[in-house]
Amino acid sequence: MRLVRREVAPFNVERLRTLAAREGWLVESPDALRAGFGRRLLRVALDDGLAGTTGVPPALAGVELTGDDGPSGTGALAFATLPFDRARAGQLDVPEYLVTQTPGGRAFLTAPAASPDPRSLVESVDPPRQGLQAPVELELRPTPEGYARLVAQAVEELRTKELDKVVLARAVRGAVGAVIDPGALAARLRRREAVSTLYSLPTPERRRFVGASPELLASRRGVEVRCHPLAGTIALPSDGAAEGYGEWLLHSGKNLHEHAVVVDEIVARLAEAYDDVSADPAPSIVALGSVAHLGTWIVAHGDPAPDALAVARLLHPTAAVGGRPRDEALTALARLERHDRGHFAGPLGWVDREGDGEWWLGLRGVVLDGAQFEAWAGAGIVPESDPIAEREETRNKLAVVLAALLSESV
Repeated sequence: MRLVRREVAPFNVERLRTLAAREGWLVESPDALRAGFGRRLLRVALDDGLAGTTGVPPALAGVELTGDDGPSGTGALAFATLPFDRARAGQLDVPEYLVTQTPGGRAFLTAPAASPDPRSLVESVDPPRQGLQAPVELELRPTPEGYARLVAQAVEELRTKELDKVVLARAVRGAVGAVIDPGALAARLRRREAVSTLYSLPTPERRRFVGASPELLASRRGVEVRCHPLAGTIALPSDGAAEGYGEWLLHSGKNLHEHAVVVDEIVARLAEAYDDVSADPAPSIVALGSVAHLGTWIVAHGDPAPDALAVARLLHPTAAVGGRPRDEALTALARLERHDRGHFAGPLGWVDREGDGEWWLGLRGVVLDGAQFEAWAGAGIVPESDPIAEREETRNKLAVVLAALLSESV
């Protein structure tokens, strides 16, 4: 398969975003908007899941790329949203059209030479008009009270077993009166969560995962990989002001402990594959619309360096979404949660034929299936955790995406 990359005039961002969110592949980070649409040119099955990957699949690595020069992430690449379960099958999709557009105004179009110019297709997209909808069905799994009891049970296990941390999640499932427009949901999330990475990706189950993730699992560019784990959370007031709240978070022993567990684990795993690994000496505040987190930048260099899929395999699931030690924590959460997370907290993003790529965690998202929806949120449980506080943390996280979907609070 041969693709041609051309530097082109910028597209209308809103229409491009809407098209990709509705029927294609969308990953819009603060650095670039990547929109795939049109036919699926190539599907690469990961039958053994992320755990069974050995690097960039030959089918993707063998794609020919001609045309204009361009930066990483503008050529032959595949999108994916991978399950939380490392052993569960996933897939990589190469779209017919890939548009990469930067805030600085540069735009690149990558497509087969025989494919017609897509600009008229993008310009013909109807803008999203669907408003918030009232739920006609709603199920909390577990109930808020049941979740608090699970947290209390987990705290007891943490105090008696060799577990540093376990992440417990809960779900909201429901339905609204009309088929949900992913384009309208994506537009509202973009306005509400401007510093997060917006995504809308099809799943192998023919559903669509739409959300705004604040957490970068890994960005690989050549010999360098960068990670930005988040752990430790506080709810912000309705005006989003982080002053005072962030200062409290920076001095919260429980949250600092929870964050250190995550950072230490990622540094240790990167050290298995990279010669040079460094982390910020102290966390900083990452303020979002309704919550603030502790975040730490971690950078690693190595030559040769693992490709983006190998890095995801090395790191996922981190202690930010699973726990530590990894295997013991996953065993505990499987017993406590008793529900399949699906794509929640799994890696999502893209990888190109050279092995560069970016993966975010599938957080602050909702899985859409017609008029039905499912959203998840989790909290990191450590021995100092308070069950009621952790329950409220998950409520605040769920509110991020549900407020962009529903006309009533849950």
